[in-house]
Amino acid sequence: MPISSFQPPCAGQISSVQLVLREAKRLHRAAASGPLSEALPILRRLMATRAVTDRSLPGLFRARCTVQRKHVLRALAREAGYASWEDYRRALPHLDISQLEQLASVHRGTSVLKLWFSDTSAARRFAAEQGGQAVRVGVQAVVLPAAPSEAAEAGQPPSPIPSPGA
Repeated sequence: MPISSFQPPCAGQISSVQLVLREAKRLHRAAASGPLSEALPILRRLMATRAVTDRSLPGLFRARCTVQRKHVLRALAREAGYASWEDYRRALPHLDISQLEQLASVHRGTSVLKLWFSDTSAARRFAAEQGGQAVRVGVQAVVLPAAPSEAAEAGQPPSPIPSPGA
């Protein structure tokens, strides 16, 4: 029997499409069968982007087994400013993968404080004054802490990174 030459892509080799599909899979699982604290934020995102329109939030939670991956992909596309998943998928190979990785991290880790703003310009002003990086999420924006190497280059002390057990 021949030995397969397939090797899974390393973190540096993952494509932007693969990254978004992986995030959609994670979100879909959490929305469909995760605990209330994980499912509700995702269900709210689905409703806010009008990826699911036929139910209220409590009704959607009760029938969350009806949420499909296509709903999550549609929501991710609309949050990124595209009309459909198909349009977003065509644009993904041309987008910066580091920006996509940051977007995926925005919605994780409820224990980490995230500074949200109603528009990107306010987030950029805050980031210019206080440090960090403004990232657009739908019509809103969030300021993420600067990476330690970026903070050192800017002459700022690195932001403290919370320990996993804290």
